Amino acid sequence: MGFDIDLLVRYAPILLSGFGITILICLLAGALAVVVGLFVALGLMSASKPVRILCRVYVEVMRGTPILILLFLMYYGGPSIGLTFSAETVGVIGMGLYGAAYFGEIFRSGFQSIPKGQSEAAQMLGMSQLQIIWRIRIPQMMRLILPALTNQFVILVKESAVLSIITVSELTKNTTQMVNETFATLEPYLAAALLYWILIEAIAYVGAKLEQKVRH
Repeated sequence: MGFDIDLLVRYAPILLSGFGITILICLLAGALAVVVGLFVALGLMSASKPVRILCRVYVEVMRGTPILILLFLMYYGGPSIGLTFSAETVGVIGMGLYGAAYFGEIFRSGFQSIPKGQSEAAQMLGMSQLQIIWRIRIPQMMRLILPALTNQFVILVKESAVLSIITVSELTKNTTQMVNETFATLEPYLAAALLYWILIEAIAYVGAKLEQKVRH
């Protein structure tokens, strides 16, 4: 048996629909991970010991728990405590909170690479802590962490494949549906691999462009 192009043409709408869902969920989860991760990083460097401990516990628990277990707890365990969300919502929140632990550590390392003298000088000029973070620390931190940040986004995209197990109709789920209906394996999985590769290459390209921009 040869490679069946007609099979891919017939199932292209299903695969592309799943690809679109994957992109949307990764974008939303990535945005959530960045925002929460930034607060986690600031918490890890807080002058308050309880805040530091709380953020450290969050990071260690998230990094020590497989993302699939986290998704199961939210999707299947949530209703037992009155929290019922759609599979897509669980995917966004679960991946976002999971990724935030890694982004938080990346942000923390970036912040700590900035000389403390700059923040002290800004305080002498009368800038508030929020102004120092937004105008001085974050811009410099981004120059340092963009490669690591890009790599973490790539990892997040790859891990999105597990969302198929909680019935999210993303690329892997729709590819599996195609396999089950056609009993073909080569064409569906090659197509899925190609689409994931395209998405990851797009992320790497954007990351490289941003890195060039901030360096100049």
